[in-house]
Amino acid sequence: MGAFLDKPKTEKHNSHGEGNGLRYGLSSMQGWRVEMEDAHTAVLGLQTPGMSSWSFFAVYDGHAGSRVANYCSKHLLEHIITASFGAEDTQGPQVGPDSSIGDSQASVPPAVEAVKTGIRTGFLKIDEHMRSFSDLRNGLDRSGSTAVCYSTLDHKPCNPRERERIQNAGGSVMIQRVNGSLAVSRALGDYDYKCVDGKGPTEQLVSPEPEVVVMVRAPELDQFIILACDGIWDVMSNEELCEFVKSRLEVCDDLEKVCNEVVDTCLHKGSRDNMSMVLVCLPNAPKVSEEAVMKEAELNKYLEARVEEMLSRPGDEAFPDLVTVMRNLSTDSGMPPLPPGGGLASKRSVIEAVYNRLSPYKEEDGNGADLECHW
Repeated sequence: MGAFLDKPKTEKHNSHGEGNGLRYGLSSMQGWRVEMEDAHTAVLGLQTPGMSSWSFFAVYDGHAGSRVANYCSKHLLEHIITASFGAEDTQGPQVGPDSSIGDSQASVPPAVEAVKTGIRTGFLKIDEHMRSFSDLRNGLDRSGSTAVCYSTLDHKPCNPRERERIQNAGGSVMIQRVNGSLAVSRALGDYDYKCVDGKGPTEQLVSPEPEVVVMVRAPELDQFIILACDGIWDVMSNEELCEFVKSRLEVCDDLEKVCNEVVDTCLHKGSRDNMSMVLVCLPNAPKVSEEAVMKEAELNKYLEARVEEMLSRPGDEAFPDLVTVMRNLSTDSGMPPLPPGGGLASKRSVIEAVYNRLSPYKEEDGNGADLECHW
Protein backbone atom coordinates (compact mmCIF):
# COMPACT_ATOMS: atom_id res chain seq x y z
CA MET A 1 0.00 0.00 0.00
CA GLY A 2 2.94 2.34 0.55
CA ALA A 3 1.99 5.93 1.23
CA PHE A 4 -1.48 5.51 -0.23
CA LEU A 5 -4.80 4.04 0.86
CA ASP A 6 -6.81 1.45 -1.04
CA LYS A 7 -9.50 4.08 -1.56
CA PRO A 8 -9.57 7.79 -0.75
CA LYS A 9 -10.93 9.30 2.43
CA THR A 10 -13.33 11.91 1.15
CA GLU A 11 -14.71 13.37 4.37
CA LYS A 12 -14.08 17.11 4.42
CA HIS A 13 -13.26 19.70 7.04
CA ASN A 14 -15.00 23.00 6.30
CA SER A 15 -15.11 26.46 7.77
CA HIS A 16 -16.12 29.96 6.74
CA GLY A 17 -16.16 33.50 8.06
CA GLU A 18 -16.87 37.12 7.19
CA GLY A 19 -15.36 40.41 8.37
CA ASN A 20 -13.02 43.26 7.42
CA GLY A 21 -14.74 43.43 4.05
CA LEU A 22 -13.73 39.83 3.33
CA ARG A 23 -15.46 36.49 3.13
CA TYR A 24 -13.61 33.19 3.26
CA GLY A 25 -14.38 29.52 2.94
CA LEU A 26 -12.13 26.51 3.21
CA SER A 27 -12.13 22.81 2.54
CA SER A 28 -9.61 20.07 3.28
CA MET A 29 -9.64 16.36 2.46
CA GLN A 30 -7.22 13.56 3.26
CA GLY A 31 -7.73 11.86 -0.10
CA TRP A 32 -5.49 8.92 -0.99
CA ARG A 33 -2.76 9.63 1.55
CA VAL A 34 -2.42 7.41 4.64
CA GLU A 35 -2.31 10.50 6.87
CA MET A 36 -3.72 14.02 6.75
CA GLU A 37 -0.62 16.23 6.83
CA ASP A 38 -2.17 19.55 5.74
CA ALA A 39 -3.22 22.30 8.14
CA HIS A 40 -4.48 25.86 7.80
CA THR A 41 -5.10 29.15 9.59
CA ALA A 42 -7.85 31.71 8.95
CA VAL A 43 -8.09 34.81 11.14
CA LEU A 44 -10.26 37.83 10.37
CA GLY A 45 -9.04 40.87 12.32
CA LEU A 46 -5.88 40.54 14.39
CA GLN A 47 -6.34 41.12 18.10
CA THR A 48 -3.38 43.44 18.29
CA PRO A 49 -3.47 47.26 18.64
CA GLY A 50 -3.50 48.87 15.23
CA MET A 51 -4.11 45.63 13.34
CA SER A 52 -7.84 45.01 13.71
CA SER A 53 -8.21 45.68 9.97
CA TRP A 54 -5.54 43.08 9.09
CA SER A 55 -6.37 39.42 8.44
CA PHE A 56 -4.19 36.32 8.15
CA PHE A 57 -4.71 33.20 6.07
CA ALA A 58 -2.30 30.33 5.51
CA VAL A 59 -2.15 26.75 4.22
CA TYR A 60 0.54 24.41 5.53
CA ASP A 61 1.50 21.41 3.42
CA GLY A 62 3.18 18.93 5.76
CA HIS A 63 5.42 16.04 4.81
CA ALA A 64 6.83 13.06 6.74
CA GLY A 65 4.13 13.67 9.36
CA SER A 66 1.70 16.32 10.54
CA ARG A 67 3.40 17.61 13.71
CA VAL A 68 5.10 20.68 12.25
CA ALA A 69 2.15 21.71 10.06
CA ASN A 70 -0.32 21.44 12.93
CA TYR A 71 1.89 23.38 15.34
CA CYS A 72 2.45 26.16 12.82
CA SER A 73 -1.27 26.45 12.13
CA LYS A 74 -1.81 27.28 15.80
CA HIS A 75 1.30 29.33 16.61
CA LEU A 76 2.99 30.88 13.56
CA LEU A 77 0.82 34.00 13.74
CA GLU A 78 1.75 34.50 17.39
CA HIS A 79 5.44 34.46 16.46
CA ILE A 80 4.88 36.92 13.60
CA ILE A 81 2.97 39.34 15.84
CA THR A 82 5.56 39.09 18.60
CA ALA A 83 8.34 39.70 16.08
CA SER A 84 6.47 42.69 14.63
CA PHE A 85 5.67 44.46 17.90
CA GLY A 86 7.72 42.91 20.69
CA ALA A 87 6.26 40.75 23.44
CA GLU A 88 5.51 43.70 25.69
CA ASP A 89 3.18 45.33 23.13
CA THR A 90 1.52 42.19 21.87
CA GLN A 91 -1.89 40.83 22.71
CA GLY A 92 -1.27 37.76 20.67
CA PRO A 93 -4.32 35.62 19.95
CA GLN A 94 -4.35 31.93 20.80
CA VAL A 95 -4.98 30.99 17.23
CA GLY A 96 -6.66 27.79 16.13
CA PRO A 97 -6.86 26.70 12.50
CA ASP A 98 -10.01 28.84 12.08
CA SER A 99 -10.58 31.96 14.15
CA SER A 100 -12.61 35.12 13.76
CA ILE A 101 -11.49 37.91 16.04
CA GLY A 102 -13.52 41.09 16.40
CA ASP A 103 -12.50 44.73 16.74
CA SER A 104 -9.61 45.43 19.06
CA GLN A 105 -8.06 48.53 20.56
CA ALA A 106 -7.51 51.38 18.12
CA SER A 107 -3.90 52.27 17.57
CA VAL A 108 -1.53 53.50 14.91
CA PRO A 109 -1.25 50.77 12.26
CA PRO A 110 2.24 49.35 11.77
CA ALA A 111 4.38 50.21 8.79
CA VAL A 112 4.34 47.64 6.03
CA GLU A 113 8.10 47.19 6.31
CA ALA A 114 7.72 46.35 10.00
CA VAL A 115 5.21 43.65 9.15
CA LYS A 116 7.46 42.27 6.40
CA THR A 117 10.31 42.04 8.88
CA GLY A 118 7.98 40.51 11.46
CA ILE A 119 6.87 37.81 9.06
CA ARG A 120 10.44 36.85 8.23
CA THR A 121 11.52 36.91 11.87
CA GLY A 122 8.40 35.04 12.96
CA PHE A 123 9.17 32.18 10.57
CA LEU A 124 12.75 31.94 11.79
CA LYS A 125 11.71 32.12 15.45
CA ILE A 126 9.06 29.40 15.25
CA ASP A 127 11.51 27.14 13.42
CA GLU A 128 14.08 27.73 16.15
CA HIS A 129 11.45 27.13 18.83
CA MET A 130 10.20 23.84 17.37
CA ARG A 131 13.75 22.52 17.22
CA SER A 132 13.64 22.35 21.04
CA PHE A 133 10.79 19.81 20.97
CA SER A 134 12.28 16.52 22.09
CA ASP A 135 10.75 14.36 19.35
CA LEU A 136 11.90 16.74 16.62
CA ARG A 137 15.32 17.29 18.21
CA ASN A 138 15.99 13.57 18.65
CA GLY A 139 14.82 12.61 15.18
CA LEU A 140 11.81 10.62 16.42
CA ASP A 141 9.66 12.93 14.31
CA ARG A 142 11.20 14.10 11.02
CA SER A 143 8.24 16.09 9.78
CA GLY A 144 8.35 19.42 8.03
CA SER A 145 5.95 21.79 6.33
CA THR A 146 5.77 24.43 3.67
CA ALA A 147 3.59 27.50 4.24
CA VAL A 148 1.71 29.74 1.84
CA CYS A 149 0.23 32.91 3.32
CA TYR A 150 -0.32 34.90 0.14
CA SER A 151 1.38 34.99 -3.25
CA THR A 152 4.41 32.71 -3.67
CA LEU A 153 6.72 31.08 -6.14
CA ASP A 154 7.59 27.44 -5.53
CA HIS A 155 10.92 27.04 -3.78
CA LYS A 156 12.35 24.03 -5.59
CA PRO A 157 15.89 22.70 -5.09
CA CYS A 158 16.66 23.10 -8.81
CA ASN A 159 16.05 26.88 -8.75
CA PRO A 160 19.46 28.55 -9.22
CA ARG A 161 19.33 30.53 -5.96
CA GLU A 162 18.20 27.51 -3.97
CA ARG A 163 20.73 25.19 -5.60
CA GLU A 164 23.56 27.61 -4.78
CA ARG A 165 22.65 27.66 -1.09
CA ILE A 166 22.31 23.87 -0.95
CA GLN A 167 25.69 23.34 -2.58
CA ASN A 168 27.34 25.97 -0.35
CA ALA A 169 26.07 23.96 2.62
CA GLY A 170 27.72 20.82 1.31
CA GLY A 171 24.63 19.26 -0.21
CA SER A 172 23.57 18.39 -3.73
CA VAL A 173 20.50 18.47 -5.93
CA MET A 174 19.69 15.11 -7.49
CA ILE A 175 16.46 14.18 -9.29
CA GLN A 176 15.30 17.72 -8.42
CA ARG A 177 15.50 16.97 -4.69
CA VAL A 178 17.76 18.04 -1.83
CA ASN A 179 20.34 15.25 -1.54
CA GLY A 180 18.05 13.23 -3.77
CA SER A 181 15.39 13.07 -1.04
CA LEU A 182 13.44 16.22 -0.13
CA ALA A 183 11.41 17.92 -2.88
CA VAL A 184 11.34 21.38 -1.26
CA SER A 185 14.27 23.66 -0.46
CA ARG A 186 12.55 25.92 2.07
CA ALA A 187 10.40 24.57 4.89
CA LEU A 188 9.69 24.72 8.58
CA GLY A 189 10.93 21.67 10.48
CA ASP A 190 13.00 19.14 8.48
CA TYR A 191 15.83 19.45 11.00
CA ASP A 192 17.82 16.62 9.41
CA TYR A 193 18.63 19.19 6.71
CA LYS A 194 19.49 22.00 9.14
CA CYS A 195 22.56 20.77 10.98
CA VAL A 196 25.51 22.02 8.94
CA ASP A 197 28.10 23.45 11.36
CA GLY A 198 29.18 27.02 10.72
CA LYS A 199 26.08 27.88 8.72
CA GLY A 200 23.25 30.12 9.92
CA PRO A 201 19.56 29.13 9.72
CA THR A 202 19.10 30.69 6.28
CA GLU A 203 22.25 29.04 4.90
CA GLN A 204 21.31 25.42 5.59
CA LEU A 205 20.35 22.77 3.05
CA VAL A 206 16.74 23.65 3.78
CA SER A 207 15.97 27.21 4.86
CA PRO A 208 13.02 28.36 7.00
CA GLU A 209 13.23 31.86 5.52
CA PRO A 210 10.01 32.95 3.76
CA GLU A 211 9.82 35.02 0.61
CA VAL A 212 7.72 38.06 1.55
CA VAL A 213 6.02 40.00 -1.25
CA VAL A 214 3.95 43.19 -0.93
CA MET A 215 1.26 43.56 -3.57
CA VAL A 216 -0.61 46.83 -4.08
CA ARG A 217 -4.36 46.26 -4.13
CA ALA A 218 -6.44 47.27 -7.15
CA PRO A 219 -9.96 47.26 -5.67
CA GLU A 220 -11.67 47.65 -9.03
CA LEU A 221 -9.87 44.56 -10.39
CA ASP A 222 -9.07 42.27 -7.45
CA GLN A 223 -11.67 39.54 -6.96
CA PHE A 224 -10.40 36.72 -4.77
CA ILE A 225 -7.32 35.03 -3.34
CA ILE A 226 -6.72 31.27 -3.40
CA LEU A 227 -4.32 29.55 -1.02
CA ALA A 228 -3.86 25.85 -1.69
CA CYS A 229 -1.49 22.92 -1.30
CA ASP A 230 0.15 20.66 -3.89
CA GLY A 231 -2.85 18.34 -3.92
CA ILE A 232 -4.66 21.12 -5.78
CA TRP A 233 -1.80 22.53 -7.87
CA ASP A 234 -0.65 19.09 -9.03
CA VAL A 235 -3.71 18.82 -11.27
CA MET A 236 -4.83 22.41 -11.88
CA SER A 237 -2.81 25.40 -13.07
CA ASN A 238 -3.24 28.89 -11.62
CA GLU A 239 -5.29 29.90 -14.64
CA GLU A 240 -7.50 26.81 -14.60
CA LEU A 241 -8.25 27.13 -10.91
CA CYS A 242 -9.04 30.84 -11.12
CA GLU A 243 -11.38 30.28 -14.07
CA PHE A 244 -13.09 27.40 -12.31
CA VAL A 245 -13.57 29.34 -9.06
CA LYS A 246 -14.90 32.34 -10.96
CA SER A 247 -17.45 30.13 -12.72
CA ARG A 248 -18.53 28.55 -9.43
CA LEU A 249 -18.97 31.94 -7.71
CA GLU A 250 -21.35 32.89 -10.51
CA VAL A 251 -23.65 29.98 -9.61
CA CYS A 252 -23.16 29.71 -5.81
CA ASP A 253 -22.40 32.16 -3.00
CA ASP A 254 -21.61 29.42 -0.45
CA LEU A 255 -17.80 29.56 -0.27
CA GLU A 256 -17.51 26.24 1.56
CA LYS A 257 -19.43 24.57 -1.25
CA VAL A 258 -17.23 26.24 -3.87
CA CYS A 259 -14.10 24.95 -2.09
CA ASN A 260 -15.63 21.48 -1.82
CA GLU A 261 -16.24 21.48 -5.57
CA VAL A 262 -12.60 22.35 -6.17
CA VAL A 263 -11.37 19.57 -3.90
CA ASP A 264 -13.69 16.98 -5.43
CA THR A 265 -12.76 18.06 -8.95
CA CYS A 266 -9.05 17.71 -8.17
CA LEU A 267 -9.66 14.22 -6.79
CA HIS A 268 -11.47 13.28 -10.01
CA LYS A 269 -8.63 14.80 -12.05
CA GLY A 270 -6.26 12.32 -10.42
CA SER A 271 -4.75 14.08 -7.40
CA ARG A 272 -3.17 11.57 -5.01
CA ASP A 273 -2.17 14.03 -2.29
CA ASN A 274 -3.92 15.68 0.64
CA MET A 275 -6.02 18.57 -0.62
CA SER A 276 -6.58 21.88 1.18
CA MET A 277 -7.82 25.22 -0.08
CA VAL A 278 -8.73 28.59 1.41
CA LEU A 279 -10.76 30.94 -0.78
CA VAL A 280 -10.79 34.61 0.30
CA CYS A 281 -13.32 36.74 -1.56
CA LEU A 282 -12.71 40.47 -1.84
CA PRO A 283 -15.55 43.00 -2.29
CA ASN A 284 -15.28 42.83 -6.08
CA ALA A 285 -15.63 39.03 -6.21
CA PRO A 286 -18.03 37.60 -8.84
CA LYS A 287 -21.68 37.54 -7.80
CA VAL A 288 -24.29 34.91 -8.56
CA SER A 289 -25.68 35.43 -12.05
CA GLU A 290 -29.16 34.30 -13.04
CA GLU A 291 -27.89 33.53 -16.52
CA ALA A 292 -25.03 31.40 -15.17
CA VAL A 293 -27.40 29.54 -12.85
CA MET A 294 -29.71 28.75 -15.78
CA LYS A 295 -26.81 27.50 -17.93
CA GLU A 296 -25.59 25.32 -15.05
CA ALA A 297 -29.07 23.80 -14.69
CA GLU A 298 -29.24 23.15 -18.43
CA LEU A 299 -25.86 21.42 -18.38
CA ASN A 300 -26.85 19.21 -15.45
CA LYS A 301 -30.13 18.32 -17.14
CA TYR A 302 -28.30 17.42 -20.35
CA LEU A 303 -25.79 15.23 -18.54
CA GLU A 304 -28.53 13.43 -16.63
CA ALA A 305 -30.45 12.75 -19.86
CA ARG A 306 -27.35 11.49 -21.67
CA VAL A 307 -26.41 9.12 -18.88
CA GLU A 308 -29.97 7.79 -18.72
CA GLU A 309 -29.86 7.25 -22.49
CA MET A 310 -26.57 5.33 -22.29
CA LEU A 311 -27.91 3.12 -19.51
CA SER A 312 -31.24 2.30 -21.16
CA ARG A 313 -29.98 0.47 -24.24
CA PRO A 314 -31.32 -2.98 -25.25
CA GLY A 315 -30.69 -5.74 -22.77
CA ASP A 316 -28.46 -7.73 -25.13
CA GLU A 317 -25.79 -5.07 -24.80
CA ALA A 318 -23.44 -5.22 -21.85
CA PHE A 319 -24.26 -2.67 -19.18
CA PRO A 320 -21.58 0.05 -19.43
CA ASP A 321 -19.35 0.72 -16.46
CA LEU A 322 -18.75 4.23 -15.19
CA VAL A 323 -15.43 4.51 -17.03
CA THR A 324 -17.21 3.86 -20.31
CA VAL A 325 -19.92 6.39 -19.50
CA MET A 326 -17.35 9.06 -18.69
CA ARG A 327 -15.34 8.25 -21.82
CA ASN A 328 -18.43 8.53 -24.02
CA LEU A 329 -19.38 11.85 -22.47
CA SER A 330 -15.87 13.19 -23.01
CA THR A 331 -16.34 12.79 -26.78
CA ASP A 332 -19.88 14.22 -26.87
CA SER A 333 -19.73 17.10 -29.34
CA GLY A 334 -23.25 18.27 -28.55
CA MET A 335 -22.64 18.92 -24.86
CA PRO A 336 -23.20 22.44 -23.53
CA PRO A 337 -20.02 24.21 -22.33
CA LEU A 338 -18.47 22.61 -19.25
CA PRO A 339 -17.16 24.72 -16.32
CA PRO A 340 -13.85 26.28 -17.45
CA GLY A 341 -10.87 24.75 -15.70
CA GLY A 342 -12.98 21.97 -14.22
CA GLY A 343 -14.21 20.20 -17.30
CA LEU A 344 -16.05 16.91 -17.08
CA ALA A 345 -14.32 16.06 -13.78
CA SER A 346 -16.28 18.85 -12.09
CA LYS A 347 -19.59 17.19 -13.06
CA ARG A 348 -18.63 13.72 -11.84
CA SER A 349 -21.08 13.87 -8.90
CA VAL A 350 -24.01 14.65 -11.23
CA ILE A 351 -23.07 11.83 -13.58
CA GLU A 352 -22.43 9.37 -10.79
CA ALA A 353 -25.76 10.09 -9.08
CA VAL A 354 -27.67 9.04 -12.21
CA TYR A 355 -25.40 6.06 -12.79
CA ASN A 356 -25.84 4.72 -9.26
CA ARG A 357 -29.60 5.21 -9.45
CA LEU A 358 -29.94 3.18 -12.64
CA SER A 359 -27.04 0.75 -12.42
CA PRO A 360 -27.51 -2.84 -11.22
CA TYR A 361 -23.99 -2.55 -9.82
CA LYS A 362 -23.11 -0.23 -6.96
CA GLU A 363 -19.83 1.59 -7.36
CA GLU A 364 -17.63 0.64 -4.41
CA ASP A 365 -16.18 4.11 -4.22
CA GLY A 366 -18.16 7.16 -5.16
CA ASN A 367 -15.06 9.24 -5.73
CA GLY A 368 -13.23 7.41 -8.45
CA ALA A 369 -11.12 4.79 -6.65
CA ASP A 370 -12.25 2.21 -9.15
CA LEU A 371 -11.66 4.36 -12.23
CA GLU A 372 -8.69 3.86 -14.49
CA CYS A 373 -9.20 7.23 -16.16
CA HIS A 374 -9.36 10.69 -14.62
CA TRP A 375 -11.46 13.50 -16.01
